[in-house]
Amino acid sequence: MKVHHLNCGTMRPLGVPDPLVCHVLLIETDGGLVLVDSGFGTNDCARPDGLGRIRRRLIRPAFDPAETLVSQLPLLGFRSSDVRHIIVTHFDADHIGGLADFPHATVHVTAREAFSAMRSRSIQSRIRFQPSQWAHDPKLVEHEAEGESWRGFAAAKQLSEIGPGFALVPLPGHTDGHTCVAVDAGDRWLLHAGDAFFHLSEVGDGPPMPKSLAAFEMAVAADRKKVRDNHARLTELYQRREPDLMILCSHDPTLYQRAKAAG
Repeated sequence: MKVHHLNCGTMRPLGVPDPLVCHVLLIETDGGLVLVDSGFGTNDCARPDGLGRIRRRLIRPAFDPAETLVSQLPLLGFRSSDVRHIIVTHFDADHIGGLADFPHATVHVTAREAFSAMRSRSIQSRIRFQPSQWAHDPKLVEHEAEGESWRGFAAAKQLSEIGPGFALVPLPGHTDGHTCVAVDAGDRWLLHAGDAFFHLSEVGDGPPMPKSLAAFEMAVAADRKKVRDNHARLTELYQRREPDLMILCSHDPTLYQRAKAAG
């Protein structure tokens, strides 16, 4: 499978020196295109107020229509109808904003995340998640967090509906149903960790994390202890430097550029 690494939403949070990215995977398969997350979409760019004034001021998204995935697809020789499946790490706006641009795609999510975002009546969920981003009634497949162990993680759910080489590796903490996504790229596995960590330093590499970004990560965490535990587990895996594994996250620009350079 050929994997394209795309930035589908530049953000410039207050106090963070380097812009953040929304790292989306576009995977070519025999059955069509598969996405991991979708970044911001055309609706976000057309109606930026939908993100909310406080969120916009905190993360300062560019809302550049050219960065939306649906705008980048023709440059790669694809059409929006070529996207058959979208695997989402979680339902925060910067990860599912593009879903509405692909209304015919099947969307895969953990059952716990779908409940928390779409059906929970808690105040936290109502504040955090935006029903407008699934108002187009996407075709959802909800997956339970169960399966075989994977590289030290207790359970990895194989996504047989898509085909071999795709698995959910649930790591709740950032949200209640947050999951990482493992993709077999042929010469190596890619583990897209979503927002299980924000910055390279959190897995023991690179310069220190900006204090404002660290504060924001913990402020939006559904469970701070689980977030810290996830950092420790991912650090252990990252530091093993396994040659057939590349660990990514959604917003670190250095990891994004490394992935693009590796092809």
